[in-house]
Amino acid sequence: MKKTKLLVLGLFLICLQSCCPFLVDCENSDDDPIFSRYEPVLLDRNNFENSVSLKNPLSITTSGKIYIKDDLLFINEVHKGFHIYDNSDPTSPTPIKFLEAPGSTDLAIRDNMIYINQATDLIAVEYDTTNGITLTKRVINVFPELRSPDGFLPYNIPENNVVVGWTLIN
Repeated sequence: MKKTKLLVLGLFLICLQSCCPFLVDCENSDDDPIFSRYEPVLLDRNNFENSVSLKNPLSITTSGKIYIKDDLLFINEVHKGFHIYDNSDPTSPTPIKFLEAPGSTDLAIRDNMIYINQATDLIAVEYDTTNGITLTKRVINVFPELRSPDGFLPYNIPENNVVVGWTLIN
């Protein structure tokens, strides 16, 4: 019983060692602080909210998640939007349009409504192959800010701006 208590106390003290700020002299450290190797790509909130549109098909450069609904195939172009393909012949999908939605990372479809995670917002879009798209609802600040590819959160973001992507700093 005594050995168990001593073992638990020893493990507890070892775990606390990393939490003690007085063990490290941060102000006199010669180490450089850690910064992201990426800088955020920003859009003004007004431009961001009006950025969802249909474009002519584009080639895929950085693909993300894939979603299939009936005869449509959606492929995420990370932080840019979604490639829409006619998938009635799965051996040879035909590009239809590109749904531009800066900052987008994921989508879900229920009935004929497309729900898109667009940076910090959740948007609902109706898509029709003949009439195009209609943005039916936007719920702002549902999701946290987009993290950089190396895991950092953005800082010093001007008011009314949204992080829609990241670029590598040379």
